Amino acid sequence: MKRICLALALAAMLWLPVEAAAVELNETGKSACLMEASTGKVLYERNSHEPLAPASVTKIMTLLLIMEAVDSGKIALTDTVTASEAAAAKGGSQIYLKAGETMPVSDMLKAIAVSSANDCACAMAEHIAGSESAFVELMNRRAKELGMEDTHFVNCTGLDDGEDAAQHKTSAYDIALMSRELLRNHPQVKQYTTIWMDTVRNGTFGLSNTNKLIRFYPGATGLKTGFTASAGYCLSATAHRDGMELIAVVMGADTSQNRNAACKQLLDYGFANFALVIPDLCDYDLKVPVTLGKSAFVSLQPQEDPGLLVDKSQKSAISTEVEMEEGVTAPVSPGQQLGTVRIMAGEQLLSQVPLVAGEEIPRLTYGEIFAMVLGQAAMAKNARN
Repeated sequence: MKRICLALALAAMLWLPVEAAAVELNETGKSACLMEASTGKVLYERNSHEPLAPASVTKIMTLLLIMEAVDSGKIALTDTVTASEAAAAKGGSQIYLKAGETMPVSDMLKAIAVSSANDCACAMAEHIAGSESAFVELMNRRAKELGMEDTHFVNCTGLDDGEDAAQHKTSAYDIALMSRELLRNHPQVKQYTTIWMDTVRNGTFGLSNTNKLIRFYPGATGLKTGFTASAGYCLSATAHRDGMELIAVVMGADTSQNRNAACKQLLDYGFANFALVIPDLCDYDLKVPVTLGKSAFVSLQPQEDPGLLVDKSQKSAISTEVEMEEGVTAPVSPGQQLGTVRIMAGEQLLSQVPLVAGEEIPRLTYGEIFAMVLGQAAMAKNARN
């Protein structure tokens, strides 16, 4: 094995246990959760698995399914969406669509993300799935896939005016999960969730972000507010600083001001006490020689994000060790482990991630091997002459 030691000039910290923080934070609301987006580590929680009415924070799942449809090519941002009678009849926050009115997907997205437009959410649900009820089935299926065990959706808006509204529940932890999925895999959504003020309908209808942290909290990236009389004031607030993105969720606050202050305090706590350490491997030649392969080398890459969430208060020297195979015989399969990245604090192993082949290297055929041998013999003969 060939070992390359990469000394990182980083302030060091020890591994952070995944436990609720032993600190006194704002008790506003019925539940709260603070999660780091890259690792999914929970930094603070209070009643985080209690199923509660989420109001319009529901639309994070609606936005997720819309972005998945866009990114998969099922729909395009330029597609035209026609509002149905049902969409136009939605109450609560809306842009007052009329039945038969058309708008592009991009404007629908903007209205949902910025102004929490229920009519646009319903129109998009129908556009993607054919009906809101079919879309809700997709929402619940996706929730199960994400491990959202405290969640059951009955609509795409969070409105509580239906007969089955009492069954529409999720938790602060589950909201953090779907927020993380949206941010990590569909970053284009931030083009909408970070808008403070804008317009739709060719500039004739103004939008103002319901999430005031977008304007007043440094690094804010989103994500979604919610309020109904039964749910109280809810918010999934996200922000990015110094290479780390945090998700702060508060449910059931009594005022929007208290909701915003609680999320701000959670975010402040996270950024003040934790950091994301990501080994910079770009300057290192992560390649392994390949014998009898159609390529002479195979490039390696981390099997997963090697980032490590650490506690700022525990400072020591951190180093990264990279081990790679001295060589490998073809064929090489994508994902085949050929090394390891280890993050250390002194002698303590904090984390290790496999280094895997990033590409397929087929084995040379007998004919290709024969031709190669002949070529090498000819070169040797020419060199002697």
